[in-house]
This record gives sequence, C-alpha cells and structure tokens, in this order.
Amino acid sequence: MNLVGLFLAVGCIIATMLLEGTHPSALVNLPAALVVAGASLSACVVQFSIKELLSAFKHMLWLITPPRLNFQSQGDLLAGMSTVARQQGPLALENSVASANDDFTRTGIQMIVDGVDKDALYALLENAIELEQQKLEPNAKFYEAMGGYFPTMGIVGAVLGLIHAMSLLDRPDLLGPAIAVAFVATIYGVAGANAFLIPAANRIRAINAEIALYKYMTLEGLVSIASAENTLMLKRRIGVYTGNLNGE
Repeated sequence: MNLVGLFLAVGCIIATMLLEGTHPSALVNLPAALVVAGASLSACVVQFSIKELLSAFKHMLWLITPPRLNFQSQGDLLAGMSTVARQQGPLALENSVASANDDFTRTGIQMIVDGVDKDALYALLENAIELEQQKLEPNAKFYEAMGGYFPTMGIVGAVLGLIHAMSLLDRPDLLGPAIAVAFVATIYGVAGANAFLIPAANRIRAINAEIALYKYMTLEGLVSIASAENTLMLKRRIGVYTGNLNGE
C-alpha cells in the first residue's frame, strides 16, 4: 500500500470539514484516541503473542518499502544456472551460490550441488514456502484484527463521551461541544479501520502471496535444473510466472 492513499483519505476528511465550516482541530482529541487505539491494541495483545506483535510492527515497513522481487531477473539467473549445469555438471553450480539473491535460492542451489533427489528437493522447498507463509500470515491478521476492533472501540468512546455530556445537562453552553467530542471517537474508529488498518492487512497479505509466487517460480526452476532439463524447458516452466510462455 502506498501511504499516499492514507494521506488522500485524511485530506478528503479535512477538506470536507473545511467545506462545511468546521475547523480540523475538532478532530484532535486525546481521550478518544486513547480509548480507540489503546483499547484495540490491548485486545490484540490478548489475541496475539508478543513475538507476533513485534513481527507485525516490523512488517509495517512493507507498507512504505515492500520487498523488491524481480521475477525476470530471477528467471534469467535460473536459466543461466541451467546452462552451466548442463555444460559443466551440477557441481559447477557451487560457484553460483553466492550470486543468488536470497537464502531460499541459495539453499536450493546447494541442495542440487549436494546431489539431493529432485523429488526430495521439491518436497523440502515446498514445505519451506508453506511454513514461511504460515509465519507471515499473522502480520496481516494483526492489522485485520485491529481493523475489526477500531470501530467497536469507537462506539465505546462515543458512549463514554455521551455519558460525560449527560452530566452537563445543566450547562447548555458545554453540552454541545461535549457531544461533538463524543463522536470524534467514532470517526477515529471507522476512519482508522477503513482508511488504514484493513487496507494495510490486505496489502501485507498481497505481498505475502507475491513472495510465495516468486519462490514457487524459483522452485520450478531449481527442479528443472535438478532434472537436467534443457534450458528452453526451464524457461517454459517459469514462463508461467513471468508471462513468457514461449520460453524466449
């Protein structure tokens, strides 16, 4: 997710307020932010382990700088290794381990050099992909859960604000502002969930899927090399992922 989208959403809300003659400072309310964000985070502390929480915060950086996955470059690397393996034998790939872009590829090349059977290679690397996806999924679930709690906590904040407003019935000059502040919590809850948290969860989940796709393409190429298939066949295998089915 490009954070420009978040800024645009906030900008639209502020612009609407200005058009209606309301000052944006009306949205600044610390108690409302505390009950919405604080209570929602507390609920997630109950739902997730500390390790999962720290991982989710760490992967928030993906919303700014997502992993760079160059499918075409990876395909060219696999094709080059296929040519080397057919001309010089699998042992010659040992020199290619350092040139790989990620640990998954390096592990696969080393397994080929070590003479691991192609079926075992496929099974081991496929398990590695699936386990990684299981570890990454809680990152998306965290923001998804926060997106579910935010609106509910916003209603809680609004009710708390109205309770306070009811205590001011004998002071009409303070009643209106108190009611307005009560609904700020609702805005925090609904806008925060739908403008940031739920889109963030979907974006992280999409990046997870792209990582899996990238590694499945790599897996297909490594199995092709282990099977001693010609380079053209390898290109056709990974062409499903790069959009080049002709293997050119």
